Amino acid sequence: MSEETTASIGDALTATVPMVRTLGLEFLHTDAERAVVRLPDRPEYRNHVGGPHAGAMFTLAESASGAVVLGAFGAELSRAVPLAVRAEIHYKKLARGPVTATAVLGRPVADVVADLDAGQRPEFPVRVTLTRTDEAVTGEMTVVWTLRPND
Repeated sequence: MSEETTASIGDALTATVPMVRTLGLEFLHTDAERAVVRLPDRPEYRNHVGGPHAGAMFTLAESASGAVVLGAFGAELSRAVPLAVRAEIHYKKLARGPVTATAVLGRPVADVVADLDAGQRPEFPVRVTLTRTDEAVTGEMTVVWTLRPND
């Protein structure tokens, strides 16, 4: 996918998800398999130990997962709504400075679409790695998404 696709997905999420705007998330890359989103380092987002607040990091990771879902399944939006079903996050190291979330689709797009075509409500994982500028992994998250068919 092109830079235009990344920009349009980032613009769409910024326009429709108030927390994306509030945190000033930056959409760096989006395609059908991977999305990269950055949380800028701002004092108002920091916690008691000087790193980004856990809630800001969760929102960053969940937003990156949503970006890859839109990149993968944007063509299905007329017949299904993507919804996060559940998420689990593990904070591994103190993050300092900007934090980047890299989300990777955990199931082939064609398999998910085939389930949708068969009248099912498919579920699929998106795995997200959170890194700081020195590329140390500060957290990992898995978000399970579904495509809920429109009634």
